[in-house]
Amino acid sequence: MVVVGCGDYQLPLYWEMLDNKSGNSSTRDRKAIVEMCVNLIGKERIGYIVGDREFIGHSWIKYLKDNGINFIMRLPKHHLLQKPDVSVFKIECLNLKINKAVILRDCLVDGVVANVWVKALQNGDFLYLLGTVNVEFMGQLYAKRWTIETCFQGLKGRGFNLEKTHLKCLKKIKKLIALVAISYAVCISMGIYFHAKVQKIKKKKHGYKSNSFLRKGINMIQELFRQAILTDTAIENRIFSFLRCIKMQMSHYQKKYAYLKKAGYSRNLANIMLSINAT
Repeated sequence: MVVVGCGDYQLPLYWEMLDNKSGNSSTRDRKAIVEMCVNLIGKERIGYIVGDREFIGHSWIKYLKDNGINFIMRLPKHHLLQKPDVSVFKIECLNLKINKAVILRDCLVDGVVANVWVKALQNGDFLYLLGTVNVEFMGQLYAKRWTIETCFQGLKGRGFNLEKTHLKCLKKIKKLIALVAISYAVCISMGIYFHAKVQKIKKKKHGYKSNSFLRKGINMIQELFRQAILTDTAIENRIFSFLRCIKMQMSHYQKKYAYLKKAGYSRNLANIMLSINAT
């Protein structure tokens, strides 16, 4: 699944069902998905792609770099690296202190020259990042990846309960994910609208909102159908009105993007972060 970063939350953009036992995608699968995303939104709008340790390999990383797509990939600590005019070594040889990060520019890793950002973690592991973005901010940019876990939690639970499906057919599961993804995006949008236009969602003492945008959106939709005892016809009318509203919004933004792109303003459109994950 590829999700697109929008501030502090992420939304599903594209997904494929893997008919294998390992659960991991091949380089060919990843290339096909990235090319589909490029066709959907345009390469100029992809700020960078983030992937975890299962998304590694020379062919995959070289493909991203050769195609001018910025990336940040986390690597396992056993991957060797080589600095200019220095022999090959392991990151353990850096002798980093806990929570100490080091920046290495133009290193050769997995046959690709890119920037490296390494941080020693308390559990003895390392946050070992390879990427083509500004290495000074690589750690901060990768940290935004945590929002994808929030997205998966929202899809799998919190009212959607995607994992509880008993469907076996991959095509049907893919369609089900599409419905859940649209519903998830609608709920997020309604929560954001309420927070921005109606009433600010209060924060608790720990600094987090009392309700997330997702939970607020779900509550609003549930309240919409609780307002009165509705007949089947009334419920049907509300559902179709709701769907027409979504369709109008999608059409509006599609036309707006097409106009800006045709007018030559595509560079002014906000870049987005794509996270590619197996779930």
